[in-house]
Amino acid sequence: MDETIVVVGGALLHDGRLLAARRSAPPELAGRWELPGGKVEPGEAPDAALVRELREELGVMTEAMERVPGEWPLRVPYVLQVWTARLLPGSDGPEPLEDHDELRWLTPDEIWDVDWLDQDVPAVKATLPHWTTASAGGPHADGRP
Repeated sequence: MDETIVVVGGALLHDGRLLAARRSAPPELAGRWELPGGKVEPGEAPDAALVRELREELGVMTEAMERVPGEWPLRVPYVLQVWTARLLPGSDGPEPLEDHDELRWLTPDEIWDVDWLDQDVPAVKATLPHWTTASAGGPHADGRP
């Protein structure tokens, strides 16, 4: 039986920027930055878990777009999977409601200005090509050509 528990991280993209969230808990992670998200519940699809977690943690309505290839180990038995996501029209802006004390929208030039959690660094690197694609337009780009 596979005992791995998936944690989904959201590469929330808006106006060419990526949302980073600073942890306020637990103490060993406080002050470091991550892609927001959380654990997939039993029977829940990872993309649905991401939408739920972003609503709970940030108070936003989102759509999961595509899974970023790769999987990154966290502490046993957890692994991180990342999905790109976008805010839905009419959604409130994100607020740090749960487990975070600050949020920042980062441009590509600012991406390494925050102290990412060690396990999020490779995930953020893997997200970069998808970020460029999502920012350039396409079917989920809110009217951008």
